[in-house]
Amino acid sequence: MSFTIEDMLIDSSDRYRMKMIAGSNGWSNSISWIFMLEELTIINNFRGKELAVTTGLGFRDEKSMLQLVQDLIHHHAAGLIVNTGYYVYDIPESVREMCNENDFPLLTVPWDIYIADMIKDLSIRVFLQGSADEQIATAFIDVIEHPESVEKRRQELLPYFDTDGQFQVFVLHSPDLDKMDTVDRKRIEYGLQIAMENITHNSQFFYYDGSFVFILNAVEEKDARRIVHDFTLRTQRRMPDLVLWIGGGSIVTDLSCLPMGYARAMAAALYAEDMDRQLVYFDEMDVYRLIYLQPDRKLLQEMSSRVLAPLIAYDERHDACYVDTLEEYLACGESIQEVARRMYTHRNTILYRVRNIKKLLGTSLKTPQERLVYRIACLIRHTRFGGGGK
Repeated sequence: MSFTIEDMLIDSSDRYRMKMIAGSNGWSNSISWIFMLEELTIINNFRGKELAVTTGLGFRDEKSMLQLVQDLIHHHAAGLIVNTGYYVYDIPESVREMCNENDFPLLTVPWDIYIADMIKDLSIRVFLQGSADEQIATAFIDVIEHPESVEKRRQELLPYFDTDGQFQVFVLHSPDLDKMDTVDRKRIEYGLQIAMENITHNSQFFYYDGSFVFILNAVEEKDARRIVHDFTLRTQRRMPDLVLWIGGGSIVTDLSCLPMGYARAMAAALYAEDMDRQLVYFDEMDVYRLIYLQPDRKLLQEMSSRVLAPLIAYDERHDACYVDTLEEYLACGESIQEVARRMYTHRNTILYRVRNIKKLLGTSLKTPQERLVYRIACLIRHTRFGGGGK
């Protein structure tokens, strides 16, 4: 819910006669702060989302203005305001085209507008919105941690969100976020928010409990999926070295169900990490939904290690692969031929292993109930709870 280009235009179109002349698809870019610049050096210190304002003193010709826009785009600035009518009268078409091609907002205000007052006014708006964002994040965290506080927090969130409507939580996890320096983590946070283009005010992004949390409110499922899909693609392109696992929770109705939505999103993020998949939706995890939402992690470990103990011990002693064979056997519907094909092994060898596996386990694996126990044990084995995950 940051202060965006759109917010600025709503407030400034009349007051400062501000116009957007290019890059209109960047209307939702959030603004972290506002800088006055007349040369390029300061841009090297930009961390992302800064709004640049210039009189054009140092950028009077087409070449220098193109360089200015190119550098701002490279440093993920929120946009550029040009004070026209003295040093710069008309913005070159090539500059407009570059802004349009990169969805980079280019705005103008006339020369008779006192720029210092405008920057001061807009900076206050950015600061106040930043404070509001912190309060909103605190309210959401309180609802997640203390569901009994929901009615109190509902009143605080009501001016910004449809608290009776639909919510969907996404958890974005990256290695060692909680161990990072605050500045480094903030840099990643800015980068992620920059990649969230065209996000409306029905959202909130914040850091919580070792992960980033992204909440969408009153957004249709197909639109939410498109937003997150596009976000993952932009993140891969803009932050190729960032390892990121994203978990999407179930869509829930009413603020009171947010804790459940968060728990499911976190479960999906952990599953995504264990399976090394960038984006996973909880509702598509099948039986893994039960595993990752089980609060008794010791029970999960026991269900895997104890059930499979005879096979694990045999594999360790004989450098065999009985656990893998059992997993394939159950996954293939007890088809010896299919197991042999998938394991690139002769069917007689598989048949021999399966007979030994049944003896070691003391079961015939004939009934669905028997097979289910071992199937679940094998599934847990690949997760952090069974020792096979991260």
